[in-house]
Amino acid sequence: MPEMERVAGAGWWARLRRRLKEIVEMESYLRDNFEVPPKNPSEEAQRRWRKAVGIVKNPRRRFRMVPDLDRRIEDKAKVRSAQEKIRLTLYVQKAAFTFIDDELASITSKHDLKALKMHGGLDGISRKIRSTLDHGIDASDLDTRQNIFGVNRYVEKSSRSFWMFVWDALQDMTLIILMVCALLSAAVGLASEGWPKGMYDGLGIILSIFLVVIVTAVSDYKQSLQFKELDKEKKRIFIHVTRDGRQQKISIYDLVVGDIVHLAIGDQVPADGMYIHGYSLLIDESSLSGESDPVYVSHDKPFILAGTKVQDGSAKMIVTAVGMRTEWGRLMSTLSEGGEDETPLQVKLNGVATIIGKIGLVFAVLTFVVLLVRFLIEKGMTVGLLKWSSTDALTIVNYFATAVTIIVVAVPEGLPLAVTLSLAFAMKKLMNDKALVRHLSACETMGSAVSICTDKTGTLTTNHMVVDKIWIADVSKSVTSNNSLEDLNSVVSSKTLRLLLQGIFENTSAEVVKEKDGKQTVLGTPTERAILEFGLSVEGGRNDEYRTCTKVKVEPFNSVKKMMSVLVSLPNGTSRWFCKGASEIILQMCDMVIDDNGNDVPLSEAHRKNILDTINSFASETLRTLCLAYKEVDDIADNADSPSSGFTLVAIFGIKDPVRPGVKDAVATCLSAGITVRMVTGDNINTAKAIAKECGILTDEGIAIEGPYFRSMSSAEMEEQLSKIQVMARSLPLDKHTLVTNFRGMRGEVVAVTGDGTNDAPALHEADIGLAMGIAGTEVAKESADVIVLDDNFATIINVARWGRAVYINIQKFVQFQLTVNIVALVINFVSACITGNAPLTAVQLLWVNMIMDTLGALALATEPPNDEMMKRPPVGRGESFITKVMWRNIMGQSLYQLAVLGALMLGGKRLMNIKGADSKSIINTLIFNTFVFCQVSALWNIVFELLP
Repeated sequence: MPEMERVAGAGWWARLRRRLKEIVEMESYLRDNFEVPPKNPSEEAQRRWRKAVGIVKNPRRRFRMVPDLDRRIEDKAKVRSAQEKIRLTLYVQKAAFTFIDDELASITSKHDLKALKMHGGLDGISRKIRSTLDHGIDASDLDTRQNIFGVNRYVEKSSRSFWMFVWDALQDMTLIILMVCALLSAAVGLASEGWPKGMYDGLGIILSIFLVVIVTAVSDYKQSLQFKELDKEKKRIFIHVTRDGRQQKISIYDLVVGDIVHLAIGDQVPADGMYIHGYSLLIDESSLSGESDPVYVSHDKPFILAGTKVQDGSAKMIVTAVGMRTEWGRLMSTLSEGGEDETPLQVKLNGVATIIGKIGLVFAVLTFVVLLVRFLIEKGMTVGLLKWSSTDALTIVNYFATAVTIIVVAVPEGLPLAVTLSLAFAMKKLMNDKALVRHLSACETMGSAVSICTDKTGTLTTNHMVVDKIWIADVSKSVTSNNSLEDLNSVVSSKTLRLLLQGIFENTSAEVVKEKDGKQTVLGTPTERAILEFGLSVEGGRNDEYRTCTKVKVEPFNSVKKMMSVLVSLPNGTSRWFCKGASEIILQMCDMVIDDNGNDVPLSEAHRKNILDTINSFASETLRTLCLAYKEVDDIADNADSPSSGFTLVAIFGIKDPVRPGVKDAVATCLSAGITVRMVTGDNINTAKAIAKECGILTDEGIAIEGPYFRSMSSAEMEEQLSKIQVMARSLPLDKHTLVTNFRGMRGEVVAVTGDGTNDAPALHEADIGLAMGIAGTEVAKESADVIVLDDNFATIINVARWGRAVYINIQKFVQFQLTVNIVALVINFVSACITGNAPLTAVQLLWVNMIMDTLGALALATEPPNDEMMKRPPVGRGESFITKVMWRNIMGQSLYQLAVLGALMLGGKRLMNIKGADSKSIINTLIFNTFVFCQVSALWNIVFELLP
């Protein structure tokens, strides 16, 4: 028997040493069990940390923000099943179809060409739904259409009520045990001391629990409301439609059957519809069918489904089904999984809470054992162990309640939840600052960003472009005023001017629309708008023969080709290609140039050099340059691509896009904060360098390179030059992706990337933080991003970084505060139990402290706004310890100071304060508790005004 006790005792001490060792080696333990990547964590990593959480006070609350991984697997299976059904519907016409009540919706979803012909084709469908292909619907019919065909919204899970959060808070096992203890205490107290004195302890515990539960539920409920509000902002998508005969911008939720929708590269299709007309429309249907190959949509295959994405081209479509009558709506209704994966900081703090919880459990057991043993020894020495009274039972119940309350206090459940609170607060503030945070981890990670790879146009510049200069027929003219335009008309022949305007009006993706007040507005990308507005000003309202051309084929602009081409049929029966794009690329395709009489003349090498000098001079004045060229063709082959040579150069446009106010100060703030800003653009290198110098990005230590040179670099060269690259011009989207990958892989940096195009999606996805432009950005780019910059302003990105640092520092402060309280509460009760045989901090008092720590302390520390000092220190690197040496110093220093004060009161308080009498014990314990609380207030005050290194 003694041998068994010795072995059991040795095992117990071994376990205790193991638990204490975990505290000493906390960072390595957290790294092994609680390390997850900031983006796209694997299921294995998520299951590993959840399994490592050994003590979970309240699973419903601790894992409230965590997706159910088993449910997620079920949902993925549902999606695969739905995709298989849609694939069969799309590609095997004889497959069994899901029954759809609305015949119009079924035609599109089933790709039923036979039914479409029965209804008279596209014209017949438009007549039956009272919509015209050029005019659209009448706005007065919106309510009627929504009543008949439904609204463009999907069924969503109902939001949780406040009482559901109260119920979650009540699921805490330790609180349930305390309630039982309180009821036992009240029952025993009434039997021994009568009413009302016997109810004090039990009723006090119950009221404390009630207060803790209500405060916790209110905090959680407010967080849920914030996330719900932010979730609504994420879904705010606008699209161009034709209604009442004019083009306008509306929310996708206001879309109705019969609307004429304009689709462009990068758009997500908002509803089911049919193709009216367009150019080279490629649709990515992988989200629905699972097929990776894009689908070419034309008059022969006119069906377009909601939820798919425009990969290339542009088109107009008529809406035939919305909301839950679309295949996408039915697919969304099968998904029940909500919430986001926890951020790395939340996971790490779950690990800290688990470790401290284990230590707290050990202290709670030890405290209860010591109190019980001392009580039994004293009882055995005085009245004997055979005589028991209700007072003795009450004492033991109170001992047990104190031990359970130690666990309540010891498990810092508020740590991971404080991150959620801080992130929710930061997200709400960033929304006011024009930044929509789509993923929680982005706000946290942005504070550690070392590099920001940013676009130029629209981010560093205002994105309000105007043609400032033009070179045509060997004449370079400034065209910023009406007099300048008149001068241009006087120096250029009418034939040359006609060719210029024909190229401008035919080779453009912009469009002139009429507003309600009759005014004309140009819609399109900033570059296209600038050139079209210039053409309108030169035209002066005249309607010439260049308006009589017929477009045969359009190759839209994309960031790979860096040009847009259009084939037009002229009234005389000939055809002509117009090509517009990056100056160097277009110039290489030209072997002729137009002269002042409108004639084509050979382009000599000397002339080519002069043109290059003109392009460089425009670029040195921070003007973006584009060339316009044309080529006459006789035969038009079906599906023929635009030629790659033989063009005649018509004009060079110098487009001005001023630097945004405040960008230079924002870049300077980044540099002082240890963040390097790198500009990645498709522009000419001279333009890029001029803008970069004006913004303060290009310094004496940095270099500017072009995309082709970057792609030709070897791994060794890239590793050597990588840190020096500050400007990359003439870049492709793949270059940005490679740059990000190398910065993360070779240098281990936390990288943020801005992007606006569909082709930026890989880089946005690869980066630690992807920032999409809210105005110029496509829906594909926004979907791949972690943050949407609503005003396309670089200064807004700095605000995200500032708030990211504030979140990190605030959580550090909260951790320092809570660990200090935990250590002092645990040690003072344990030491007091060992020395005096009683715990000075009772269950009611500890519950009160717990409420302050978990809720009020989190509110005070986790919601502190950023300050300028935060941006004067280097970012936190990958792998750095969250609890720093300075924090440990502060925690231990505060703890020792508080323990010394409380220990002096506990051991010599009666003598120091000259407290005597029967109630001296209660008085000194009350004094100890108040001193303990004021010590925490003092610690909190110090932490608030301390900037942790």
